[in-house]
Amino acid sequence: MAYYMYIENILFPVTPGKISTKINGRNETLTLINEGEVNLIKSPGLTEIEIDELLLPAVQIYPFANYPLSGKLTEFHEAKYYLDLLEKWKKGKKPVHWKLLRGLPDGSSFLWDSDMDVTIEDYEIVEDAEEYGLDVCVKLSMKQYKYFGSKKLIPKSKRTKSGQIVVQMKRVRAKKKNAAKSYTVKKGDSLRGIAKKQLNNTNRWKEIYKLNKKKIQSAAKKHGKPENGQWLFSGMKLTLPK
Repeated sequence: MAYYMYIENILFPVTPGKISTKINGRNETLTLINEGEVNLIKSPGLTEIEIDELLLPAVQIYPFANYPLSGKLTEFHEAKYYLDLLEKWKKGKKPVHWKLLRGLPDGSSFLWDSDMDVTIEDYEIVEDAEEYGLDVCVKLSMKQYKYFGSKKLIPKSKRTKSGQIVVQMKRVRAKKKNAAKSYTVKKGDSLRGIAKKQLNNTNRWKEIYKLNKKKIQSAAKKHGKPENGQWLFSGMKLTLPK
């Protein structure tokens, strides 16, 4: 099986040999008066991704590695390029988009993918001359990020029968903004992020992709990326659903 791993549309050259994805549970066990127990089923918790060995080639192109194409030339970056990105994403205090594509070894078709917004939780840089030579290895921990709506409190006053004025705080959700008919992609955008900002619903990213599928696939091919991915590039104008 062939694997391709991207963070923020950046293809990492060597896909990790092992990726652990943990879907956390939030079920709760309650003790009844008669000392019996019941299981209170809740929605799943945030998914955690653990990568034990992310190899970053330092000075050479390996035949087993994956590199995007810049025209007819292979686009090679040294290990420092990816380490600088990891540091930037960690310090940025913002979620990033992680994608893992799985396909047939001959590249004829893709089977399924893992696709979500995550936060960079921890990463450890390992330099072992005996094990990796000049190359660098990174141990990386990420956690799923879910967008949430903000709320604000506004004062609401009323007069009691005795004439006293009582002020109460009323919780009000932030007003939803009207969705535009189109959106121009900016650097770092993802379909989920656009769906959240423009449609107030992260889950509607599939509608955006469906409306712009041909345009997205054409741009991916032009930039040397798999056509089955949901790749966005700065300047693309996307049609938004109603």
